[in-house]
Amino acid sequence: MYREIFVPVDNSSPSDWAVDRAIELCRKSAGRITGNHVYAARLHDVRFRQLETGLPARFQTPDEIKKQRKIHDKLIEKGLQLIADSFLDQLGKRCEAAGVQLTRQLLEGINYEEIVNEVNRGAGRLPGLIGFDPDRAAGYDGGDKTRSDVKVGENGRLIAEDEDTAARLAGSSGRQYDLLAIGAHGLGRQPYSQLGGVVSRVLRGIEKDVLLVRDDRPFEGGRFLVCVDGSSYGYRAMRLALELAQAFGGSLFVCSAFDVEYHHVVFHNIKDVLSYQASKVFKFEEQEELHNNIIDKGLLKLCQANLKRAEVMAQEFPGVPLKTQILVGKPFQVIMQWAEEIKPSLLVLARHGAHRIEDTELGSQAENLVRLAACNVLLAGTGGVRPEDIPWIEEDGVAGLPWAPEAEVRILRVPPFAQGIARRAVEEYVLEQTKGEPATVTNRWLDEAIRKLLPTHMQLIMGIGTAEEIALAEVKAQEQMKGTKVQGHDSDPQPLTPDVEVRCPVTGAVSTRPRVATDPIVWTEEAWQRLQLVPLIARPLARNTVERFARGHAIWRVSTRVMDENKQAMIAADEFDVDTMMVMFQELRAKQIRAEAEGRDGLSPEMRAFIEEAKAQGITRCPIRDIEAQMGKCPVDLNTMKPEDAKAAMERLLAQQTGD
Repeated sequence: MYREIFVPVDNSSPSDWAVDRAIELCRKSAGRITGNHVYAARLHDVRFRQLETGLPARFQTPDEIKKQRKIHDKLIEKGLQLIADSFLDQLGKRCEAAGVQLTRQLLEGINYEEIVNEVNRGAGRLPGLIGFDPDRAAGYDGGDKTRSDVKVGENGRLIAEDEDTAARLAGSSGRQYDLLAIGAHGLGRQPYSQLGGVVSRVLRGIEKDVLLVRDDRPFEGGRFLVCVDGSSYGYRAMRLALELAQAFGGSLFVCSAFDVEYHHVVFHNIKDVLSYQASKVFKFEEQEELHNNIIDKGLLKLCQANLKRAEVMAQEFPGVPLKTQILVGKPFQVIMQWAEEIKPSLLVLARHGAHRIEDTELGSQAENLVRLAACNVLLAGTGGVRPEDIPWIEEDGVAGLPWAPEAEVRILRVPPFAQGIARRAVEEYVLEQTKGEPATVTNRWLDEAIRKLLPTHMQLIMGIGTAEEIALAEVKAQEQMKGTKVQGHDSDPQPLTPDVEVRCPVTGAVSTRPRVATDPIVWTEEAWQRLQLVPLIARPLARNTVERFARGHAIWRVSTRVMDENKQAMIAADEFDVDTMMVMFQELRAKQIRAEAEGRDGLSPEMRAFIEEAKAQGITRCPIRDIEAQMGKCPVDLNTMKPEDAKAAMERLLAQQTGD
């Protein structure tokens, strides 16, 4: 329980509620409250200097201005100390009535900076007190250093006293705090504000536990809600929640949330941007079910293990009623929905979760909840948390199957965040196939499990494919790349009105016309050479990716600059290494070949027989399509012009070419 609690006060309702909760905690732990108010006398000092030009002429002499500055500084500082003292008087009365020890504290400076420095290290700046009698000053941090009050001279005017900066400060407290209890809003609260300005800044800088108070609900006999995600941060929050629930005779609700919708959204997003041909190769409809079975099932098991660990911890607190719940959806959203249902007195959160990134101040889910939750929130700090502080459960003692060295090397290629799920899925498959008999996971078992269970992206990373499949895929890629148009260099100036050269299929004459959106993209020689660095199997998709980017930005010529701008979308970008892409396309092409061989390409038996017969006769192209393609290249539009007009246009074209 908390014994040293720091409470900033400003006479607002949330501040008063924070005082109530701090008193409630101290009465259980025989703790002490440090009541604090921060003022910024130096801020007023700067403002006074900005207004000096408006003083009457008799106050404009250098000596008089210096004198007025000294007097003003002293008066402002004394006034702010008196206001702060009145705030702390109210706190003192409530602590005295509750029998809780109180230490008064004033800090001088920027409010949120001083609070963070004081709570983290006891390093806030304590000012020397002006005009406080010794008995009253004794109750303040640094109260042994008092300064003279404002004095009046014989002429009835205030006396300007000289004081250096060091004389104004009384040092720092050096106190070690357990908890910061602070109202969610201050006196300047606005209707749509989620958090007060000072609080939102303080939350990011504090390393200790923070109690954020939004209402006046007491802890005694209340409901406590805590979230665990399998991290040591989450289990520290769990222990705090158990201790509070036991101390105040409350009940504890424990949840663990996982978001399957995110994976579904990503899956459909990829599917939506793929071309028709690419979607057929990826076979998303078939892979989506596998993806759901593995990812969703794996995440569910992780949540079940999280709650089992929480139940193990709860065995140390047998008097605390416990209810656990798995929540499915975006964690902060489903937690808020459950909180709306159970109406907790306190929501206990870890500052960070399992996916913490170094040097971050607050996890994304925690930040959403402290802003949006309607109840009081306890944000557990990071001090003293070790990665190994995770409760042991029986599943931890069950050894996995042994892995052959070559299979172990391949499973390590799975990204770390998904490696546990992938490994368990393979082992479960092997046990299912061997009827529960122990077996070693070899390459053969791994390949079979991958084909049977894992989603496509996992299969690609694991590396399925043969030399024959790679060769067939490379032949296909070469055919696809033949239609790429390469012309000019990066250094060539771009014309103001880009034109396209067209050749008449009848006369062979070349002319130009304005470019339209359906015309092919042109690649410069330099861009084309860079494209050759992409593995051949991946090259068509890389080209299509860049050209799609170019069309989307009204660019008709791909240069190396355009490729740099599209770097993140390139298959050869930093996110994709060559080996992974080779594996990807060899596997995808292999699946396509197998599907075609099995007649799963959508062709009827009659159409397939017709195609095979045409191939046997040496017919490889449709003559009607060839004629249509040639007509599309002719500068005379035979589809829309009358015969006589088309004839006249053709004669003019021939005459023009002959004249040239």
